[in-house]
Amino acid sequence: MSKYQTINHQQLELLEREVSAKQPAKRVNIVSLKLVRESSVLYKERQIKSPEDAYRLLKPFLVEADREKFVVVCLDTKNQPTAINVCHVGSLNASIVHPREVMKAAILSNSASIIVAHNHPSGHCEPSRQDVEVTKRLVEAGGILSGINRNRETLVGPLFFFIHMQEFACFC
Repeated sequence: MSKYQTINHQQLELLEREVSAKQPAKRVNIVSLKLVRESSVLYKERQIKSPEDAYRLLKPFLVEADREKFVVVCLDTKNQPTAINVCHVGSLNASIVHPREVMKAAILSNSASIIVAHNHPSGHCEPSRQDVEVTKRLVEAGGILSGINRNRETLVGPLFFFIHMQEFACFC
């Protein structure tokens, strides 16, 4: 508490001094960042070893959605999911995603890597031009933020999913 009293005293001294620029002092907020747990799910497999594992984990979040949702799964060093964040909810056929929003949950949960996924409510799981561009931007951002690897992107439709650059699989 005395630390904040010292800061307040210093602020008062600053305000009492004449400022040569004739501008009032700028108030700067002191903040803290917190990752807030809203709920949890049980994941029997404990570890994500394949695209199918990621699909099973994310299916309840994405398959029945009527709008595009973009989800980030945060993983520890053993590929065990530690957090799931619905990063963005879009419209029927679009979801605007920025790397800053994707990486925020990963950084706050101290992730070793992430899996990003989104659905196509239309059921067409071919990646769009925007999907490819977002993937490239996320790979670039992940490279800049050393220590956070983007494992794969999963597009989830009603019965199937697509893993960029890896494989296509149908689930009936």
